[in-house]
Amino acid sequence: MRERMIKLKTMLVLATGLLPFLSAAQQTGGSTEFTLQAAIDYATKHNASYQNAELDIKAAEYRNKEYIGIGLPQISGSVDVKDYFAIPTQLIPGEFFGGAPGTFLPVKFGTQWNASGGISASQIIFNSDYLVGLQASKELKLLSEKSLTRTKTETVISVTKAYYSALINRERVNTLNANIDRLKKTFEDTKAMNLAGFVEKIDADRLELAYNNLLTEKEKTERLIGLSETMLKFQMGYNLQDPIVLTDKLNADQFQDLEMTSEIKVNYSARPEFSMLESQKKLNELELKRYRMSYIPSLVAYGSFTYQAQRTEFDFLSRKGDWFPIGVLGATLNIPIFNGGQKYYRVEQAKINVMKTSNTINNLKIAIEFEATSAAINYKNAYASMLTQQKNRELARSIFDTAKKKYEAGVGTNLELVTAETSLRETETNYLSAVYDLIVAKTDLDKAQGNIK
Repeated sequence: MRERMIKLKTMLVLATGLLPFLSAAQQTGGSTEFTLQAAIDYATKHNASYQNAELDIKAAEYRNKEYIGIGLPQISGSVDVKDYFAIPTQLIPGEFFGGAPGTFLPVKFGTQWNASGGISASQIIFNSDYLVGLQASKELKLLSEKSLTRTKTETVISVTKAYYSALINRERVNTLNANIDRLKKTFEDTKAMNLAGFVEKIDADRLELAYNNLLTEKEKTERLIGLSETMLKFQMGYNLQDPIVLTDKLNADQFQDLEMTSEIKVNYSARPEFSMLESQKKLNELELKRYRMSYIPSLVAYGSFTYQAQRTEFDFLSRKGDWFPIGVLGATLNIPIFNGGQKYYRVEQAKINVMKTSNTINNLKIAIEFEATSAAINYKNAYASMLTQQKNRELARSIFDTAKKKYEAGVGTNLELVTAETSLRETETNYLSAVYDLIVAKTDLDKAQGNIK
């Protein structure tokens, strides 16, 4: 009993230790299921463009802190050692030492070795460029955040379209399988009847041709599934070699018709590109403010404290000789007076940039309104087309079922059955295409209205 308990505990320990590895292996090697929202969430963590946009925000935060550091005290230390292997010579009037007027005596002052060490500090008291630049650095960080929002919107749109493209192709395969199953039994029965001499060979050949066309269409669509799923994986930042399972279903009933396209409301500020333009205008206004404030004087305080020593030999580390202190405190007031009119022209250029950005914002408003109206019309058309194709599909199914019953009862022709099957396949393909067009139109409408978050 004791041995069994020891073995059981050992197995539990091993199982607990292997659990993380088994879980990781299942996640990596096994098929992973994704709803549309899960695919979008995955893309916001693994899509390269989205990751770079997040890194841009972090970089902007560091730039902001870097600029803040400019306004903090700037402190530095220095050590300087000089070897005057040729001591500088000074000329002194000879008459100082009893010589004739107009003559000079060469004299060398100082020692061969000189050293100094000290600390200095400076602090901005007032500088208009720094104050405005501080505001601009914060706005640049905000601009990076808006750029992330734009990247997320683009990611949502691309993942949504790729996801439903893969779903459509899978649904086409399911539809083709249903058509193949419907036609296969009729073809096999007709072939047997032809061998028994009850029907002509052309009847069996027509059904075989239709059957083979369905098989070929299925193979082509299955290859398209692989392509569309590869595109989805790429948009998600998902490993292209790993399998993926899409769990959402196509449901055209979730869409509703629009009442009036004229009542489409647009939230301009929810559009990332519009919000980014507003930030750009603020940056231009800050640039204008900086140039206007450049006429204001700037004030910087500074101070330093240094010890200096002179030696005839390099023995600064010994206790021989003295170190002499030098200290200074001061402030510099820089007063702009005249610079050839450069500041005036910079101000005028900055004004023009602000006006240009305002014009671009107004033009973008018109473009967004046009885009929203156009997207609404496209959505209404896509919705109407989907309803029509839905009715056509039901009608084609009814026609095929009737033709099949007539053929099986011996009152319908083989050609009538093949024609009905071809029409059914075409209407089903048209319906799925209409559903995809409706999904794309709805996505474009949400983008135009600023509803994608």
